[in-house]
Amino acid sequence: MEKIIKAAVERGASDLHIKAGDVFRARINGKLVPLTKQRLTPDQTRAIALKLIPSEEDRAHLDRIRDFDCSWGMPGVGRFRVNVLRQRSSFMIVMRVIPFTVPSVESLHLPDSIKTLAAAERGLILVTGVSGSGKTSTMAALVDQVNRNQQKHIVTIENPIEYLHRDVKCSVTQREVGVDTVSVTVAIRAALRQDPDVVVLSEMREPETADIAIKAAETGHLVISTLPTPDVITTIERVVAMFPAEEREIGRVRLSEALRAIVSQQLLPRMDGEGRVPACEVLVATHEVRDCLKDPARWPELRKLMTEGEHHGMQTFEQSLNGLYDRGVINLETARAASGAGDIEPEAKAGKKRSKG
Repeated sequence: MEKIIKAAVERGASDLHIKAGDVFRARINGKLVPLTKQRLTPDQTRAIALKLIPSEEDRAHLDRIRDFDCSWGMPGVGRFRVNVLRQRSSFMIVMRVIPFTVPSVESLHLPDSIKTLAAAERGLILVTGVSGSGKTSTMAALVDQVNRNQQKHIVTIENPIEYLHRDVKCSVTQREVGVDTVSVTVAIRAALRQDPDVVVLSEMREPETADIAIKAAETGHLVISTLPTPDVITTIERVVAMFPAEEREIGRVRLSEALRAIVSQQLLPRMDGEGRVPACEVLVATHEVRDCLKDPARWPELRKLMTEGEHHGMQTFEQSLNGLYDRGVINLETARAASGAGDIEPEAKAGKKRSKG
């Protein structure tokens, strides 16, 4: 098993699928490909699940488990976020690869404006995208940017802990839900009493979590979290919908005042076949943006502000895609498919010199 996992990581796998009755599979450059020819038996899959679950108490109750999350490390290879589940009365395991090396803004090819966002003293930064779009890596890069350039206390609340951050210029406290703390809600309330400068939440799914996260931003902390939403406008709609109906008007005001930025992203295959690259939509909370956020009728104006807000570090997905296409990083078909609206204009760029990069 460990040889297969090592080989998958060396090939650039982002996820591993281990299922009774099937072969080992790995997601490489977005595609799920087989790694072996021999199918796993239920007993083999059960044995692998036992190996991956770190707690002796949880292993003792393995047969009662229906859905279980944990992390697991393999020396010299990497760490993994592990989900053990039941399907057809037998076990399946999905492993997300988390490299030992914490990614940087540069290594992920993120917009330079991300560095400016990481320098903020306070406010809410949301990193969004559908499953598998690289949100965790981008959030880790934001933490790394703070860690290497400022002298602060960073508290992360994760389920489970993924990237391991060593103390560089900052003191980084990483807490795992279910191991170091009872719940996300308890942990974030406690974090505000732990002299934090930066609070990092692995995800902001629940209304109560969103409320506390916004309160933390309102009280002078930099809060970084993720949401599984595909773009900026959907993210705003999702956050506002978390407030009770009678509180949504004040909720929009609170969000407009607390928000620092939204970074929405999707991963696209590179034209040279060397992995994937992010296309990013970035909204920065300028005075005009804050005014728009307070009034749902003005939310459509946000797209125009992003399009014209390059000097603030803003951009739309279409601008990001056009830039990637112009530089020869992605091909035209990929750019058009990702835009959805067909807003890629190769004719207008025919005279430009395209370079690999």
